[in-house]
Amino acid sequence: MGHAGAAAAAVRYLGRRPVEPLPRPELRCVREDERAPVEPGEFRRVLGNFASGVTVITAPPADGEHTPAGFACQSFASLSLEPPLVCFMVGRTSTTWPRIARAGVFCVNVLSAGQDELCRAFAVSGADKFAGVPYDPAPASGSPRLTGAAAWIDCTVHAVHTGGDHLIVVGRVAALGTAEPGDPLLFHRGRFARLGR
Repeated sequence: MGHAGAAAAAVRYLGRRPVEPLPRPELRCVREDERAPVEPGEFRRVLGNFASGVTVITAPPADGEHTPAGFACQSFASLSLEPPLVCFMVGRTSTTWPRIARAGVFCVNVLSAGQDELCRAFAVSGADKFAGVPYDPAPASGSPRLTGAAAWIDCTVHAVHTGGDHLIVVGRVAALGTAEPGDPLLFHRGRFARLGR
């Protein structure tokens, strides 16, 4: 079936399934009536204290498509050295993810300080995100490698797992590299930030 076929099958299957709550464990340290569930706004506020890097995930046009796909993503991490794996999380309602899944490959572009506007452009839905954006093809997948990014990681889709209202996408690294040394773009407490000197 290949990487693209497996990813597309996962998208079709997961697209038909409603988001279901996780099963409650039978053994609990705290009874349900002793503590209210976490309020989403508070969850977001508290976890916003964790500073993260900012990436743009890109993919070449899949069969029958004419433009590449891409979206801004701050939930990215390295996962394994042997084999070399990375992962990112994407909302199950994303309209860009199915295009990346159909391609079966992607490139993680780690944004540099000063690429705030580029990130904002890739965070919108429905626009031509690549208009006026310089890039070249990543060596293994042909995914857009954005000019000026601090680093790039070229991957094939290795596995897709459910995680609540998100999908956990695991990529197997085929190639990677960095630009000239520079500061990364960070996201902290709902805004872009840079490393302090």
